[in-house]
Amino acid sequence: MILCLDIGNSQIYGGVFDKNELLFQFRRSSKSASSSDEIGVFLRSVLRENDIDPDQIARIGVCTVVPELLHSLRNACRKYFNKQEPFILQAGVKTGLNIRYRNPLELGSDRIANAVAAVQLFPNENLIIIDMGTATTFCTINAKHEFLGGAIMPGIRISMRALVSNTSKLPAVEILKPAEALGRSTVEGIQSGLYFGAIGAIREITTRLRREAFGDQAAVRVIGTGGFASVFDTAQVFDVEIPDLVLQGIHLALQLNLLPTKRTVKKQAGETHDQQNVKM
Repeated sequence: MILCLDIGNSQIYGGVFDKNELLFQFRRSSKSASSSDEIGVFLRSVLRENDIDPDQIARIGVCTVVPELLHSLRNACRKYFNKQEPFILQAGVKTGLNIRYRNPLELGSDRIANAVAAVQLFPNENLIIIDMGTATTFCTINAKHEFLGGAIMPGIRISMRALVSNTSKLPAVEILKPAEALGRSTVEGIQSGLYFGAIGAIREITTRLRREAFGDQAAVRVIGTGGFASVFDTAQVFDVEIPDLVLQGIHLALQLNLLPTKRTVKKQAGETHDQQNVKM
């Protein structure tokens, strides 16, 4: 079994794969000051609560945009998972993508993971991935698996917290789809602004990315993912919603980077190195 972890600014999102089947998923809030024991004890307990023996975890794959947590995470894997060294999705590993960023090192590993999974699920298609998490990110990938770029905007929860922290009377609200745009209370007004404002931004950015990257006539599949994507499942801003896309991408990237066994090495003896090359 393989444990995959997406460590974000707000949450640790994880799941366990048995071969290619995602058995279950879990979330917990993330803190940059978490110790290795806190992480290790939590991971073993959540596995047990879902009827999985932690000692059955053969590999651990990780992507993170919180580098200060990596030291604690590595130590947690070594101490609580039989001295395992986790696979970290980062610059230099195989992904099957051609990153066209001016500086590829700037690209978040969660965005790479999403792209790895998307091109596997929808090969030879032009794609726009919208990940609605702490930030809302837009990733544009063409049919040749080139990561062209994208956009980043504040996530819906960050927008709500900005209102609360920078005004004297506006309250925190539940993030949901309002019945109508015409709010008849302060709470309804905030919910309307957050929801329909996000829809407007998503549609505008998606339209511009589609035009600039592919032209108005090209077919493009828009994929929604992330914790808040389900709030917009009836807004017709996505062609398909895949909540666990990042976990699938971590799992696929780990498979791409597994060292070949001795048996595989012998079988490949005499083959040219070009046959084994994979672009980042």
